[in-house]
Amino acid sequence: MKVLAILPPFLPVEMIRRSVSAVLPGIEVRTDEDFVGENLLGKMPNLKFIQVASTGYDNVDLEAVRRAGIMLANAPSSNKESVAEHVIGMILYFLKDFRYLDNQIRSGSWPMLTASRDLSGKIVGIVGMGAIGQRLAERLLPFGCSILYYDVRRISREMEVRYGSMFTPLNELLSVSDIITLHVPLTDSTRKMIGDHEFSLMKDGCMFINTSRAEVVDGLALLRAVEVGKIKAGIDVYEKEPPDFLSPIFRAENTLFTPHIAGVTLESQARFIQETAANVLRYMQGLNPMNRVI
Repeated sequence: MKVLAILPPFLPVEMIRRSVSAVLPGIEVRTDEDFVGENLLGKMPNLKFIQVASTGYDNVDLEAVRRAGIMLANAPSSNKESVAEHVIGMILYFLKDFRYLDNQIRSGSWPMLTASRDLSGKIVGIVGMGAIGQRLAERLLPFGCSILYYDVRRISREMEVRYGSMFTPLNELLSVSDIITLHVPLTDSTRKMIGDHEFSLMKDGCMFINTSRAEVVDGLALLRAVEVGKIKAGIDVYEKEPPDFLSPIFRAENTLFTPHIAGVTLESQARFIQETAANVLRYMQGLNPMNRVI
C-alpha cells in the first residue's frame, strides 16, 4: 500500500472504500478520526503519499510524516465557498437580529422598531488569508465592507487589490474591526492565539466568528467574553465534539452555534471527493501532487 486517503466522516466513507479497493488496490481509505502518527505509520512501511480530503490536517503528526519521507497533501479549495457563505450567514443573523424578530412574530408581537444594522460600511477583520479567507473577502466586497486581514504570510499586492483587503497587524485588526472571523489552521503557533488579552482589545459588541478550529481560542476566555457581553459569538467548532451541552456558553443570548458544518454542503462533499480522487490519480501517474503540505 503506497497511498493513504483520509476522509472526513461526513463523506460516504464505506462506499468510497469499496469503490476504491475494487479498482485501486494500492490505496487505503480511513476517516480523520484515526490519528496518523508513529504508531499508524509503523504499520504502513510502504506508504509514500497521504491525501487528506479536507482543509485541516491536525489529526496528522507532521513531524512523524516528515521523518518518514512521506508526502502529504490536503484539499483546501473544496469547502471554501461553503465556509464563506456560512460565515456571511452568521454575520447577517446577528446584524439583522433574526432570532429576536422571529421570536416576536411567533409570540404574537409586531415590532415596528428594531436594532437591526447594515453590513455595508462595517470593518471585517479576517484572521488567516488562505483559500477560505480569500473567498470570504471576495464575497464580502459587494456588501461594501472594509476588509482587513492578518496572516503570517502576507499575500501579494495584486491579491490584496483583488480582494479589496489591507494587511493589518493582529492586535490592530482586533481593536478596530466590527466583525472578526478566524480562518487559521491549528498549529503550535496558533493554539490559543485568541485569549483574554485579545478579547480585551476588541470593540464592545464586536462580532466574533470561529469556523476554523476550537483550539485556536482559549475556551474559558471566550466564555468570559460572552458572559460579560463583550462580544457576540458565532461558533461552529468545539474542542470536544459533540460538546458538553451543559456548558454555560450555550445559555448566553449573544451566541449562535452550528455543529461543525460550515464546510459541509452537498456541493462541497462532491468537491471533496473530486479533488481527492484527482490528486491521488495525479500521484499514481507519477506527477507531483497539488496542495502539498509536506
